[in-house]
Amino acid sequence: MAVPLQAVTIPKEITATSVVLLHKPTASVACSYVSGTDPAVLVVFLNGLMTDKSSWVAVMSGIIRQRKSLASPEFPSMLAYDRYGVGMTEDRDPLDQGRERGHGHDCSDAADDLYYLISHFSKGSKLLSGEKLRVVLVANSIGCAIARLYAEKYPVAALLLLDSIMANSDFDLWPDPDASGFDERELPEDVSVEVLREQRAKFAAIFKPTVVNREGLSRRNLAKLLPHSDGPMLGNESERPWVTVVGHDFDAFANESLRTMGTPIGLSMRYMNPTWHNYNQGLVHITDREKSKGTIFAKGCGHFIQRDDPDFVIKETLDLVDKVRLQQSVVW
Repeated sequence: MAVPLQAVTIPKEITATSVVLLHKPTASVACSYVSGTDPAVLVVFLNGLMTDKSSWVAVMSGIIRQRKSLASPEFPSMLAYDRYGVGMTEDRDPLDQGRERGHGHDCSDAADDLYYLISHFSKGSKLLSGEKLRVVLVANSIGCAIARLYAEKYPVAALLLLDSIMANSDFDLWPDPDASGFDERELPEDVSVEVLREQRAKFAAIFKPTVVNREGLSRRNLAKLLPHSDGPMLGNESERPWVTVVGHDFDAFANESLRTMGTPIGLSMRYMNPTWHNYNQGLVHITDREKSKGTIFAKGCGHFIQRDDPDFVIKETLDLVDKVRLQQSVVW
């Protein structure tokens, strides 16, 4: 169930701060950080293009409340942040200066930024002698692509992928009425050719990978960075991360798309939902089968699962946290 942000009581453990990354000393990044009672685990939340770090407040608050209610309360350190040009981060990415507007930095650059951000907070962790930081990435939408790119380069203990962006898609998902062999009779009952053309144009103007977004995070090369949903596998043969893959509820997403984009239910149900689900099914193969969970459907949730059902995200996050605490730590 969606929880209005104003209804969430923010625990005192969540502190607002800003960080200047070592490799980009002319800009700062706004963060919400929790110094956990279990400092060896750091959960990092990555939002999509249409949300900011505030979308994780209910999840972070709920994790603290749940764990503090136990007889032996232990909760992980947690970090949510706004990428350059988003939310509370007013500074633009220094890489954008002098480059093509909207395409100065990409998801690979964002993954490197995340490395420096985690490095900053890991240095402040009060780890015991010989203890190693275990990183859990909880991501939504394009944040999932950044999480995967990060995990290809750097050690990660677990990933929770919430309705990942279809990184290899150009979002040309609907039939082309001008294509040879197009048959109007095959369209869903609630879709006319005129509506089909309208939806194709609307989606191209918003979601096509070449379209510029508010933070200037280029998606133009994302299909080259992540050409497949089922690979590459993350980690190494001796130590793969835990991976949980979650997809949206088909009905909830279709109704959300109708409300926000005017997309007929038939288009979502016949074309978008099956394509997205097929992509999610591939993601379960980026780790060993015994460490993979999913694809789970988040009941009642549209694309922004952390907003629509924070309790569900809390449950799945803590499931991964408990798993990584029990296994040998990932070297940082």
